[in-house]
Amino acid sequence: MRLADAAATEALGAALAKDCPGSACIHLHGELGAGKTTLVRGFLQAMGHEGAVRSPTYTLIEPYETFAGKFFHLDLYRLSDPEELEFIGLRDWVDEGVLLIEWPEQAAGVVPVADIDVVLRVEGSALEATLTYFPKI
Repeated sequence: MRLADAAATEALGAALAKDCPGSACIHLHGELGAGKTTLVRGFLQAMGHEGAVRSPTYTLIEPYETFAGKFFHLDLYRLSDPEELEFIGLRDWVDEGVLLIEWPEQAAGVVPVADIDVVLRVEGSALEATLTYFPKI
């Protein structure tokens, strides 16, 4: 689908939130500035978060808790060793809430497999989003 602007990207995040189960893993792919954090902002706002949503590029993880549950926003762009995720408690969060993981390829084999995979591509002045759902059997 084509997303004309940041508002459309936030709206896509909100739409994802409506159908998201209480524990899920969402992988977010795209180049720098493609809108991954903007999509997460829309998702979290739809789940009741009212504050700022920043990319956790330097902190690695930003936890959120709302009336709808717990959410963990990870940005793995600067991750130097995927095993760091084990030390900060990744396995504990998997069943606690929703993981929204930017740059999951930086920790392939360590992060949980995606329930939803989102690819954002800049196409001229618009953004193209491709979503793939992986239903649990």
